[in-house]
Amino acid sequence: MPTSQPGDSRPSRDRVTPDNLLHTRTGTEVSPEDMVLATGRDLTPRNLAWAKRKLDEEGPNAIEKLLP
Repeated sequence: MPTSQPGDSRPSRDRVTPDNLLHTRTGTEVSPEDMVLATGRDLTPRNLAWAKRKLDEEGPNAIEKLLP
């Protein structure tokens, strides 16, 4: 398994999420948990409340603003 060397600016392949896992699909439900995880934050009550407000305000397309 490849590992990063000090000074290596490229991310290690074993730590990179494949692009097809980052994009949402049309018609899928987006949960507050999905929103929090898309930001890289921990699933805490505060973060889940933020995500719920964001989904209530912007709808499921809010997650598209967070993902590439």
